[in-house]
Amino acid sequence: MADATGTPQNMSCMYENMKAMMKKLKKPEYEKRFGDFRDQHGELIRQIVSRVDQAEDKKSAAEATGRQLVQELKEKYAMPRGKMNSGVQADLNLFTIFYVFPAILMEGGDSAKQAADGICEEWAKEFKGNNIQYTDYDTLYGSFRNKIFGLF
Repeated sequence: MADATGTPQNMSCMYENMKAMMKKLKKPEYEKRFGDFRDQHGELIRQIVSRVDQAEDKKSAAEATGRQLVQELKEKYAMPRGKMNSGVQADLNLFTIFYVFPAILMEGGDSAKQAADGICEEWAKEFKGNNIQYTDYDTLYGSFRNKIFGLF
């Protein structure tokens, strides 16, 4: 669903199973979980990229989409005084890097990259000290041996 400007709404729904999808993340589990993520949220991901693709001002559309996502996440996960718990912030960062960005980039084209750029820019503005970057699925998947970077 999109608002009057065409910006998809309820993007935070992509994060509902975040804890389970990040738990014991090994190569075979990541491949399956990523496929499940795309099956479940593929239409929303397509809307995000399409919104940017169809906009006259693609950069503004990408920033608006990023701003909407960040605001939804802040509303959903922030503590009562608006601060974000550092553990929750770390989970949001990793989930976005492992699932959201690769799914967006799989849509292909400049609009997908611009959508990811818009999210990164707004993320850094709103979540101070959390300047996340993105990579595509193949690069990320290739970084696994058995565990991602040997960490999990």
